[in-house]
Amino acid sequence: MPQSANGSAVVAVASGLVGVPYVYGGTTPSGFDCSGFTSYVYAQVGIKIPRTSTAQRDAGTVVPRDQAQPGDLIWSPGHIAIYAGDNLQVDAPVPGKTVQIRKIWQSDPLFIRIG
Repeated sequence: MPQSANGSAVVAVASGLVGVPYVYGGTTPSGFDCSGFTSYVYAQVGIKIPRTSTAQRDAGTVVPRDQAQPGDLIWSPGHIAIYAGDNLQVDAPVPGKTVQIRKIWQSDPLFIRIG
C-alpha cells in the first residue's frame, strides 16, 4: 500500500475517535492517553507500534517537517500525536479533555514516519 493511502487510513481512524475522553494509561475507545491513542489507531490499520511515546519515537524514522505526511507521528517530550496535514494534529491531550483535531502547538516537534 502506498504511504499516502496508508496515511489517509491512519488519519481517518484517528479522526473517527474525536471526542473520546483522555484517560491516563488508556488504550481503548473508552479512553486514551496520548500514546495509547496512537498505538490503537495504528493497530486499526494493521501496524503494530510500541506502547510508549518514547518507544514510538524510536520505532520510526525522523522526517523533516516540510516532508511530513498525514499519518506520521508528531513527537515532543512527554507527548505524541498523529499528523493530519495542514499544520493540524489529532491527539489525546490531557486529563479533562477529549481526543481532538487541533493546530500543532509544540515548538519544535519531531515528525516520525513509521514503516
